[in-house]
Formats: sequence, structure tokens, C-alpha cells
Amino acid sequence: MKIGKFSSENKLSIDTIRHYMELGLIIPEKSGGHYDFDEVCQRDLEDILTLKDMEFTLNEIKSIFMFKRLGNLTPYQEVECYRQFFVSKHKKIIKQMEELQNAKSRLEDKIDDIISKKDQQSHILGVDIGGLSLFKCIVCGGDLTLNEGQIENNQIMKGNLSCKCGNKYIINDGILIGENKFTYYEEWPSYYDRRSYISEYLNETDPKYLDNIYKGLDWSYRKLNFEELRGKKILDLGSGFGFLLRHIYNDLPEDSLYIAVDHDIERHKFLKAMLERAECQRKVIFICSDFLHIPIKDRSIDILVDYTGTSNYSFENEEFLLGLLDKLVKENAFLIGGYILFDKFGANSWIKDKYRKNFILKNVKAEIEKLKYKAIDERISDILKKGGRFENYFNEDERVYTYGFYGKR
Repeated sequence: MKIGKFSSENKLSIDTIRHYMELGLIIPEKSGGHYDFDEVCQRDLEDILTLKDMEFTLNEIKSIFMFKRLGNLTPYQEVECYRQFFVSKHKKIIKQMEELQNAKSRLEDKIDDIISKKDQQSHILGVDIGGLSLFKCIVCGGDLTLNEGQIENNQIMKGNLSCKCGNKYIINDGILIGENKFTYYEEWPSYYDRRSYISEYLNETDPKYLDNIYKGLDWSYRKLNFEELRGKKILDLGSGFGFLLRHIYNDLPEDSLYIAVDHDIERHKFLKAMLERAECQRKVIFICSDFLHIPIKDRSIDILVDYTGTSNYSFENEEFLLGLLDKLVKENAFLIGGYILFDKFGANSWIKDKYRKNFILKNVKAEIEKLKYKAIDERISDILKKGGRFENYFNEDERVYTYGFYGKR
């Protein structure tokens, strides 16, 4: 019979049958350019499947078949030879079972240890009461006053910040909620399963893309002088799930204030919950707001973290984000950033023509220079050909890379 019928009758794919042929496990006769699978092929396939059920590898099966086909053994010798194959495999499986049982026990101990620590909250993170003077009304620029505040260990967990003009900002679960054009934060169901997101992200993102993320984080970590961060206010544009913040968290000075801004409150909840279980406590304020409505006073930020915040904003906006927010930053501020750039745009690029300028290296450098930042160090990543389910902003015919900038003005 032909390969198509042979594969369908045995409920195996043609590719599987071809693979067995390549290994010499099945040897059909060739007639007129087509393979003919006879009863010998059928018996060989049944032997393959039987041996696989006993956990023999294809290479081990190949050795067994070679003895069967080339050994020219007496019946006694053949039985003795096969006995050695099966006895050896049996011993190997027993050893594997013992190893698996030991691994199972170690896993169970580790899981019990993790479960015992899962609900242990080292501390709480809210709006640090010492940071109240940092905020302003986005409407009139006036000071904000705390009302109906619930305070635990100098952290405001609930309440509202109100201005004389009538504008008000809610603090809920320790997160300051500012004006946000993404209105789903109050009632939209959580898109991210916080328990599984990280593993899903790692499993469904291209390894080279992940490697580039890590190299960028490590480069940023090495550039930061943590002694210079003492007493400083750090603004993170688009903190997301906190890849950078979690990378540097333990090294942040106790008297620095890290302000994490993101429009997605679910990301804030995820990151906040992780940091609250850290062994050390640092001052972190979470603001759920879009970038143009951050209620922070002018010239109050010492270090600006722009780790793809500008790039994400540029997917749907023409303006260079840092220029719009420059009023928040001090004249002698530091900037550490990572920018998504396109080596080329494809014919069906998701990036509209009018937004592309902020994904071109020379333009990004020019915009940063306009803001008077002088580079201390720069980094260009490798070219990336694909991202993954969560990083799907470029097509197969496009190539992207990242530009790292660390500088001061």
C-alpha cells in the first residue's frame, strides 16, 4: 500500500512514517517512484510502537532492529540477546523512577515552602505620607489635601486628595488614581491573570527577544549609580509589570522615592503585591494615570526612567513624550531610557507613517539632545526578527532593535 493509506490506517502522520524510514526502522520497497508498504513494514511498525510504549528511544529501537536483521543468531542466542536489551532497559527505568521519586519529593518540599511563604506580606506599600507635597492638581496646579485618609505605617491606603478648585484624586488600595483616558481601570475585567502572566510571557516570547530584555536591564543596572540616588525622586514612565523596578529594587536607597506610572491598574496591583513580599522595603508610589495627566509638581523629578514608555506612547502619538513631560524634570536631571527602533518598516507595518519618526535612531537621538541630555553611555542591541504573543508590534518582514541611553543635563 502507498504511504498515505499506510499512515492513515495506523493513525500516524506521513511525517512520522518518513522519519521512521530515515532511521531505517521501516524499509518499504520502492516501485515506480513510490514506496510500497507490505506486511513486513506493518510488523516493523507494530514492533516500534510496542517498544516505544516500554520507553525505548528510537535510537535504542534502531539497535534492536539491527540485531534482529543482521545478527544471524540461533534461536537461543536471539532470545539471550533480546533478554539483555529488555533487562538493561528495565534496570534503567527503575533507576529513572528512583530519580523521579527523589525529584518529586524535592518538588513537594519546595512547593510546601513556597505555599507557606505565599501569603506572608512583609510590609505594605501605599502613597507615602512624606510624598504628599510632591503632588499638584492637574487642572489648576494647586496643592492637594488629604481627606478621609486611611493610613498604615505612614502609607496612605485609602482616601482622596482634593484641590480647592474642586478637582479630586482617589487613593484606593494604596494606588493613586489620576486622570486616565483608559477608563477601564474601574470596571474592566482583569486582562492579565497575575498568577500566570510571567510564565506565559516567558513561554510565548522569542528567546532572543527575552535575552535582549535582560541585557538591557543589566546594562541599566550597571549604569545607575545608586549612591547618587540617595534622597532623589525617580519617575518611571510605564512601569508595567516592573521588569526594571524589580531588577533594581533591593539596591534603591531607603530615602529615595520611586514613582511608578502606568495606565493599567492591574499591572500596578501585580507589581505592588510582589514588592510587598520583598524582604526589604523601599519607598514606591504607584500612580494609575495616562502620561499627560500625572499629578506631580513641575521640576520635582531627579531621575527619569523611560524604559520603552516613550516608544509605547509613540505607537499612537506623533509627539515625543519626553518633550511633553519635560516640565516635571529638574534642570540637572538624569535620564535612563530604552527605545524601540525599526531597522526597516515593512509594507504592511502596524506603525502608521506619521508615527514612524519616533522609531528611527537619528530622530530619537535628536529629540533627546533637544532636551539637553548629554550621553554618559549608549547601547545598541542586536537586531530582532520576532517577538511573540505579547510583543507583536512588528511583522515578519520587519526588524527591530533597542537603543539604550544614559545621560545627564
